[in-house]
Amino acid sequence: MSEKVNILGVKVDKINVEQASDKIMEFVDSTNCVRSVFTPNSEIIMMAYRDPEFCKLLNSSDILTADGIGVVYASKIVKNPIGERAAGYDIACRTLEKLSEKGGTLYLFGSKPGVAETAGANIMKKYPGVKVVGYSDGYFNEEKEKTIIANINRYAPDLLFVCLGAPKQEKWIAAHKAELKAKVCLGIGGSIDVFAGTVKRAPEFFTKHGIEWLYRLLKQPSRFVRMLDLPRFGFKVLLKGRSFPQ
Repeated sequence: MSEKVNILGVKVDKINVEQASDKIMEFVDSTNCVRSVFTPNSEIIMMAYRDPEFCKLLNSSDILTADGIGVVYASKIVKNPIGERAAGYDIACRTLEKLSEKGGTLYLFGSKPGVAETAGANIMKKYPGVKVVGYSDGYFNEEKEKTIIANINRYAPDLLFVCLGAPKQEKWIAAHKAELKAKVCLGIGGSIDVFAGTVKRAPEFFTKHGIEWLYRLLKQPSRFVRMLDLPRFGFKVLLKGRSFPQ
């Protein structure tokens, strides 16, 4: 078990990308039950702060990493610092490198129709040992959802990338975890779009300096209202952060 830091009730693991990917591969190699990996940023932690049930759901995951420099800064404010951020996309890439070495399987679930297939082709080209065994887009009703679950279980993949956006992806994984045959479910937002090339990740300057949020805002000004949660998050951590037991 890794050490954790309590940030507004969300208990984030104090692990980096390498450690997270190592743990995921341990699950792939040894687990007999479905494991879940969530990667909350400041916005997601604010969702959990407002919604105790969602907070409980996040804390029930097997790995919960700091996807965002704001979470890292918050850990320092509460005097229980996380060494570095562990973003979902970075964890996915490093895990795919390791999965490629052992010849593992992957199922992609999320985004618009056709995007997962493009992402899968790119992944298999970059990580030739990985076999993408199935695809499902993120548009579904109750009937289609049953088909998606049946397809996942038919292939029983080592990894299942669920990219429906927060909090939908985390809630979906938690709701269906008991019936899924995938070994590890990762809720990693827009990563399928990045793998597909339909969305570009922020340039290195922005990621290196922890201002990926600014790049996303410049590209999508409509995100402004959502981004207001960033200063709210900082204020709440300063005001109440140390009142949560570490």
